[in-house]
Amino acid sequence: MHRTNRNRTQGELYNAHDQPHRGDCHVRTRRISRGAHGRARRERQHAGTSPKGPLGPPSAQANKPSTTTQEEPQQAPPQAANPIQVQTTVVNVFATVRDRKNGIVPDLTKDDFKIYEDGVEQKVTFFSKQVDMPLSLGILMDTSGSMLQIMNAEQDAASRFVEEVMHKKDEAMVMTFDLDVNLLADFSQDVALITKAIRRATVNAAGPVITPGTVPQNTPMGTNLYDAVYLACHDELAAEAGRKALVMLTDAEDNGSKMTENEAIEAAQRADSAIHILLITDPGATQGYGAGVASKMAQETGGRVVNVHNEKSLEKAFDVISEELRSQYVLGYSSTNTNRDGTFRKIKVEINRPDMKVLARKGYYAPSK
Repeated sequence: MHRTNRNRTQGELYNAHDQPHRGDCHVRTRRISRGAHGRARRERQHAGTSPKGPLGPPSAQANKPSTTTQEEPQQAPPQAANPIQVQTTVVNVFATVRDRKNGIVPDLTKDDFKIYEDGVEQKVTFFSKQVDMPLSLGILMDTSGSMLQIMNAEQDAASRFVEEVMHKKDEAMVMTFDLDVNLLADFSQDVALITKAIRRATVNAAGPVITPGTVPQNTPMGTNLYDAVYLACHDELAAEAGRKALVMLTDAEDNGSKMTENEAIEAAQRADSAIHILLITDPGATQGYGAGVASKMAQETGGRVVNVHNEKSLEKAFDVISEELRSQYVLGYSSTNTNRDGTFRKIKVEINRPDMKVLARKGYYAPSK
């Protein structure tokens, strides 16, 4: 099912306009208006908050029929003017565990995990090895000039990845980014439609030529990476429920975005989305600083970076991400911090077994009042 009518809250943040047809695809191009930057972000109810009130006994007179007796009426227990409301934040953490040989560890139990929020241990109230929760997947493809030599291989590998990783009730969308951010396919459960959109991605090498040694400028030059992550998370994934992930094919070198690296990461954290990056390195076309950007984005959101040097390693990289998405433990807890203050809370997941590494998000933003 290809959804075409989605509720948007772009108005103050985005200038969205239709572009001419590209092949048989109607492409929507997104640009960010810096003047109304994220200070005007929408306030949305956090999906993990569940009210637990009101508390206290109901009035003793609530269901008592009226009477005309002259007896002294019985005194009801004193009631507060407003019922007490207790709200807790329910947090789900998706974790992948690998051993020292980098193999997936599939046999852990709830007792093998410990979760801390801002240094305070939390009680795990939900645990599952099987991930039946639907996946909302964003495919972001770098179509700047540096991707020219590998674009065909990207399309082949990405199409195969989508066909393998998408199960029933999963959905995906496709974006490309270069001078602009283009939405080639909105969220859909139709695998054929998604792969068709991937095939339509074309390299846009317009604009200044980027050569090794060039210092990135804060003007449009060809790779709006941070804008693409921000738009994908804030405008697309934030409205989705369940598991969410971005898979990016890029050299992770931004040239021209209005948003910053930290703002892009924050958008992913607020959307509860992991960022997995297939880092394409070409010494002849890149400047070499993308590895640090990719590492930070992945680490802060619970994603992984896989280095890609050629077409063969590109296929293996997609296999790693596919395994990652289909080998997760789900751990849920009710935060002991009941404040609805909108602050960022750090999460740390520990394993009780030696020589194991856990991959999970580093934190989340609490609901606002």
